[in-house]
Amino acid sequence: MSAAYPTAAGAHPLDNPARASLTGPHAHFAERLGRVLRYPTDVSPWLALPDLPDAEDWADAAALAGPGASVTLTALREPPPGDWEVTFRAEGVQLVDDGVAAAPEAEAVRLGPADVPEMLDLVARTRPGPFLPRTVELGTYLGIRRDGALVAMAGERLHPTGWSEISGVCTDESVRGQGLATRLVLAVAHEIRERGETPFLHASATNTNAIRLYESLGFRLRRRTSFLSVVVPPDLPVSDRIRGADDARAEALH
Repeated sequence: MSAAYPTAAGAHPLDNPARASLTGPHAHFAERLGRVLRYPTDVSPWLALPDLPDAEDWADAAALAGPGASVTLTALREPPPGDWEVTFRAEGVQLVDDGVAAAPEAEAVRLGPADVPEMLDLVARTRPGPFLPRTVELGTYLGIRRDGALVAMAGERLHPTGWSEISGVCTDESVRGQGLATRLVLAVAHEIRERGETPFLHASATNTNAIRLYESLGFRLRRRTSFLSVVVPPDLPVSDRIRGADDARAEALH
């Protein structure tokens, strides 16, 4: 169900990776209104605007999310409208495979919906970033167990055509320093490479230790970006746009 939408001249899929995912391999997840797309709220918080959004796009984004809702944005060239409250902003970096020594991991187990309670518990303890009840559906997730307990995991999130993002990398404090995160990142990269795709990932620009680790593994800096959480104006009037957004959400459930 992917659709063609105009992009900025010379744009690369990784310049707006949430949008490239929702108009590409993740189109089956997409809730859409006009030119605006987003993931279901139990899958991912990302909302994707066109590369060059106009006032109608912002109105559609507000209607699709709903009054007072919080959404996560990236790849913005201009700030949100003044009546959108920015509740979180972080500078980040995007790194791409530049000779990563990808390799399978013998200790890794494949994780699925039955493992979600444990995955959510690990995420709550380690805080690697957004992980929701259906995030596991976005791609391959691998984990390592010790004494039956999930102590480390890594998986895939955004999926522009030809690319797959490594995300959800986390390790329980009890096993840190054993290289489990590195082994899982290389294993997920191997899974991505086996499909003929290229791994990439994002990290906080302030997390210099993680950036150095990823660069040592063979990732290179491609670009700098920003991540924002914004709140839709709470006084959005009921309109045909909102009714259209409700229809879009209902369509995505079928």
